[in-house]
Amino acid sequence: MRGSSLARGWRSGIRRLRLDDGDQDQAVRLRAVTTPCAVHCLGVVDYREALETQRLLVEACRKDGCARLLLLEHPPTYTLGVRGQREHLLLDEGALAELGARVYQVDRGGDVTFHGPGQLVGYPILNLERWNQGPVWYVRSLEAVLIEALVTFGISAQRVPGRPGVWVGKAKIAAIGVRISRGITSHGFALNVNPDLTYFSHIIPCGLQDIAITSMAQELGWAPEMNTVMEAVIRSFARIFPVEMRAAPAEAIAVGHEGRPR
Repeated sequence: MRGSSLARGWRSGIRRLRLDDGDQDQAVRLRAVTTPCAVHCLGVVDYREALETQRLLVEACRKDGCARLLLLEHPPTYTLGVRGQREHLLLDEGALAELGARVYQVDRGGDVTFHGPGQLVGYPILNLERWNQGPVWYVRSLEAVLIEALVTFGISAQRVPGRPGVWVGKAKIAAIGVRISRGITSHGFALNVNPDLTYFSHIIPCGLQDIAITSMAQELGWAPEMNTVMEAVIRSFARIFPVEMRAAPAEAIAVGHEGRPR
C-alpha cells in the first residue's frame, strides 16, 4: 500500500535527521528539548476520516498535553472554512463530483481551498499553552516552517502581509487554515508539491480574485519526491517550535497511546 511505503519513508527520514544533524549547537539544543511530537504517517486519507482523527487527537491532547503532527495527502477535496462563500466554488457540487472531488464545509479559518494527491497536508495537534503563545504566533510559525523547508530545495518563498500562507512571488504555494479551540490546534497547512493545479481553476482560492497558484514542481521544473519534502518539513518543524520529532507506528493513531496499536 502506498500509505505503508510512505510511512516507512517518513520514519527512516526522521532517523536520518537525528543521525545526520552535524551542527553541534543544534544537537545541544535538541537534547534540551523536553516536548516530544509524535509524527503520524497516514498516506492518502479520506477527508472525513482525517477530520474524525483530528477530533479524537484534539481530545487526547486536552487530556495528556502531547503534541502530534499528522502528515498525509487527500483524494480530490474542496473545503470551505468558516468564512467560506459558496460563490467561490465556480462549479456546483454535482459538477465537482463528476471531476472526482468532494466538498466539505469545515470549522477551520479561511475561505475555500483544494486538497488532492501531490499536496502535502499537515495537521499539527498542539496545546499552545505549552508555548505560552496565541493564534498569530502559531500561524506565523507554520509559515516559517514551510518557508524554511522550501529553501532546502532552492525555492525562495515569503509571507505576504494580510494574506496568510506562503508565496513565491505573487503565486501561492501553500495555504494555511487553522482552528484553535481552548488552546488546542487542529487543521493546519497544505503545501503544493506536485498536485494537479487545474483543480484550483474551479474555485476562487482563499476568496482572493487576483492570485495565481503554484507548486514546487512548477517552480523547480521537476517534481521532488514526497518523502524528501516531508523530511524537510519535519526538520523545519522541529527547529521552529522546537520539539523532538518521534515517528509513531503506522497503526498507532490510538488516542493517547502512540506506541500502542488500536
